[in-house]
Parts: sequence; C-alpha cells; structure tokens
Amino acid sequence: MYLETINGPEDVKKLNIDQMTELASEMRQALLKRASIHGGHFGPNFGMVEATIALHYVFDSPKDKIVYDVSHQTYPHKMLTGRKDAYLYEEHYDDVSGYSNPQESSHDHFTVGHTSTSISLACGLAKGCDLNGKKENIIAVIGDGSLSGGEALEGLDFAAELESNLIIVVNDNDMSIAENHGGLYENLKLLRETKGQAECNLFRAMGLDYIYVDEGNNVKELINAFEQVKDSSRPVVVHIRTQKGKGYGPAEKDKETWHYNAPFNLETGEALAQPQGDDYSDITADYLLDKMKKDPSVVAITSATPTVLGFTKDKRDKAGKQFVDVGIAEETAVALASGIAANGGKPVWGVYSTFVQRTYDQISQDLCINNNAATIITFWGTVYGMNDVTHLGLYDIPMMANIPNLVYLAPTTKEEYLAMLDWSLEQQEHPVAIRVPGGPVLSNGQAVTKDFSKLDKYEITQSGKTVAVIGLGNFYSLGLDVASELQKQTDIHATVINPYYITGIDKELLENLKKEHDIVITMEDGILDGGFGEKIARFYGDSSVKVLNYGLKKEFLDRYNADEVIKKNRLTKEQITEDIKNLLNR
Repeated sequence: MYLETINGPEDVKKLNIDQMTELASEMRQALLKRASIHGGHFGPNFGMVEATIALHYVFDSPKDKIVYDVSHQTYPHKMLTGRKDAYLYEEHYDDVSGYSNPQESSHDHFTVGHTSTSISLACGLAKGCDLNGKKENIIAVIGDGSLSGGEALEGLDFAAELESNLIIVVNDNDMSIAENHGGLYENLKLLRETKGQAECNLFRAMGLDYIYVDEGNNVKELINAFEQVKDSSRPVVVHIRTQKGKGYGPAEKDKETWHYNAPFNLETGEALAQPQGDDYSDITADYLLDKMKKDPSVVAITSATPTVLGFTKDKRDKAGKQFVDVGIAEETAVALASGIAANGGKPVWGVYSTFVQRTYDQISQDLCINNNAATIITFWGTVYGMNDVTHLGLYDIPMMANIPNLVYLAPTTKEEYLAMLDWSLEQQEHPVAIRVPGGPVLSNGQAVTKDFSKLDKYEITQSGKTVAVIGLGNFYSLGLDVASELQKQTDIHATVINPYYITGIDKELLENLKKEHDIVITMEDGILDGGFGEKIARFYGDSSVKVLNYGLKKEFLDRYNADEVIKKNRLTKEQITEDIKNLLNR
C-alpha cells in the first residue's frame, strides 16, 4: 500500500506514474471509508486527488506555497503532508480539521473556510516573496464555483499587476455546491468545449497567461502542465477539468447531494441517521412556494446554498424564475434583494449565520440606509450549529442588531416564525431579518395574533415578582427552565418574557419591571459583546435593578462540544439559578 508509506511530499516524488495512479485509488478508498464513518466534504475532495498528487510531485511544499480556496478539497493534501493517519485509522479521524490549518502543518498557510479567498491570499504571498527577494512558487487552488465570489474576481483582476510568480489552478468540475449560475460559466463551458482554444477567454482578458488540461484526473497530464508553469515569471492560470465525486458512483451521479455528507452506508449511500420531524428549511420552502403561487412578486434568493431555504432541485423547478441563485456572492444577493424591493418585489434571502459577515457592508449600505423592505432569513445562528472555527454561527446578533433601520426578529416556535415571515413579506416599511431557531422545530399549535408592526413590544408570558427572565429566541425555553428551577429552589415566581425583537428594547415594559423586580436576567444564543443583553443592561444602568447577561464569550471556538461550551459560559438552568440566588443573598 503506497499511502501508508507517504510521510510527506518527498515520498510522492519517489513514485512513477503507475504508482501514483495506484496511490490515487488508495486515497479515494481511504476518503470513502472515512466519509462513511465520520462525514465531511465529499465531492470536492474526490475530484482533486490526482491534481493534489501532481502538485506535490512537481512543487516543493512548504517552500512552494499552496493555498486552497474554501478548503473543501484539502483532504488529499493533508494525506500527502504527514497527516495520512487521520484518513487511514478511525481512532485518528478527529486529529485534523476539515479545513486548511497552519496549526496542523507547515504545509498549510492559512486557516480558510469561506470561499473565493485563495487568489487574493496568494497574491499577498507572492508580493511578500518579491519584497523579500525570495524564489518560491505561489499556487492558488480555486474551484469554478468559487470564481463567482467578488473577492475571487478582484484577485484575478489584481494578479496580473504582480508580474511575478503566481500560479492559479482553476479546478473546473462544472459545479458549485449546486449548479453554477452566472455569465462567466458560459465562458468556462466554451473553454471546456474548445479544450482551452476559444478566443474569448476570461483569464487572458484579465492579463493572465493560460494553460488548459482537459484530463484533470490524469496524473501524467497534470504533471506535464505543472512542470510547464513551475518557476514562472508571470501570473498564469492552469485550468483543469475534473469530475466532482470521481470514483464513487452515487457522488458522480448526484453531485449536489454529495458535496457534503454525514455518515452513510457504504453499499447503499444512504445516510445512517435519517432526519426526524419537521425542518425549518423545508417549512420555509413550502411556505414560499405557496406564497409564490398567490403572489408573482415574491422571489427567493440564495447565494449558492439553495437548500438553506429548503429549495431542492424539484422545488427550484417549481419556483421557476421566482427562485434566484446568484452563486457564491452574498454581496450581490443583498444588493439584488434591495433593488427588487425598491421596484415593488418581495425578496427573501436565506443565509447561514456564518456567511452574514461576508456582506455586512451591503446590508448596511445598499439595504438599510435605503430602508428597502427586503427579508433576510438567518439559519444556524446558534451554539448548536456548525462548530468549526471558520463556520461559527454566533456573531450575527452583534453584527446585524446594531444596524439602523433593520428589524431583527427572534421567533421561539414554528408558528411565530411563519407569522413573522408573513408580516415581513407584506409590510413595506422596514428591512427585516428573522433569526430561525436552532435545533428541532418547536410547535405549540397556537395562532399568533401579535402585530409585529408595533416595533419593540415584548410579551410577558408568565407574570411574577423579584426576578424577570428575558429569553431571546432559541434561549426562550431556557428562560422557562430557569424560572421553573428558581421556583423549586426559592419559591420565587419569576416573570418570563419573550422579547421577539433583537434590534430594540421595550422601554415601557422594562420601566414597569422596576416596580416589583430586583433582578433582570437576559439570555441569548450568541456572543454577548455588542449583543441583545447589553441593551437591557444599559437601560437599567442608572437604576437599582441588577442585570445578569447570559450568552457566549467572544472567542474563536474550533470543533467544540456544545454542551461543554454551554457549561463554560454558565448557561445551564442550574448555574443560572445559582447565580441568581447568590445575587439575591448579597
């Protein structure tokens, strides 16, 4: 077995073409077994095996620096750079992250998990190399889907300015997470069809040299191409045509589903854990499809993650032109939504919390300054969501809740969520965002009669004295649990409040609490600094009311255990009750 003997790129260089071809097969088998047990990004890695072998055969990593975009395709790279055990042996599967990580290896140069960054990062490395008089090859690896991101195009535009060594490997498998969208993909298609010979060439138009490799899963062809550009004195694009999911039938057939996979049955490809009950994404898609039938001005927008809104291929087909995928371009998604709203449409943009930061400027400038009535639905904004350091869903509240004009809502149940979504689509006065609860769908079957146009009006759901508990969105149920635990231990019957609004405070309600309450508790499923609770604490700053804010410490967490983080931040009902009792006894 060749893979077991690979302890670094120097071992790859000892192999001949036939041996490297066998190594590629062994790597796919290891990837397949690990993915079936551990889960992870599937299709991108399977398509990049041969290219990764060829890169390490030709170049001299880590002196020659390879920067991977998104890092969805870094598993083969990790295998060949001293981390093979994390892919060969189950007891070591958790030794590595799912993304490039300089703390793991000198062969990784950046922690990267968001898309369209590799060319710009590589440009920086190349400029640094020039400034210091070094002689290195700087290689950026980027997928065709990532090219739609603004930073990728900015990087391509700047690259020619370097007039020095920069090698951009474009991995073209004719896919993003789902299908690609946008005009540049017509040019990529033309280049594939003409085997790189078309006169119309995006990369040459940017002032870059260009090489095309039609057999991007052929080690020999790739080595020949990389040897041509090694030690180049001008920026050059090596455009390779690969097959996403290559080597596993189900992944080759259904590229979208197999972009990322949870553990699955190797023989059947079926997920080992089947979804249980309702899902907020599916609920959203069903709602929007029904709304679209009744109102042709309703449009759903995604930035390359259509299933965040529940829009699988069949539902996208049903929606037709009322569903828009702008590609990996969150900035355009928000600006597009603002423009649609300004011209009488009813846009809904669905986004994972971790990607909100990619378009902060557009939310503030293009949308909220203009006060256009677009709707943003934020998913997985929770400590219980994605837990990799590059994909944290904990920062959307401080980012979004402090933008003027934006109304940011936090439902606690399915019924509240749908009522908020319906209000948002029908009103024309505010840009609105809705933070979908994390975890299982909660439904109480109760009709929601609240008028959300009366902004910043909280609701007392349980009246009491001495202690008031304000549980925001996902942590409202924790608030109920704390009130119950407090009554068990102290006989204090606490007031419980559902605030609904992240962006504003109910001054009248908070003022009235002063009459019979000594302590106010706030709870939010996100970072405390700049968050919801601080607004409440600031309101009571000049009063005798004491405020305890509960949420998460500002830090970059990586591959964390949610229950451990909850305990560390004193977010269990027992810990909070203990803090309340201690404060009462002072």
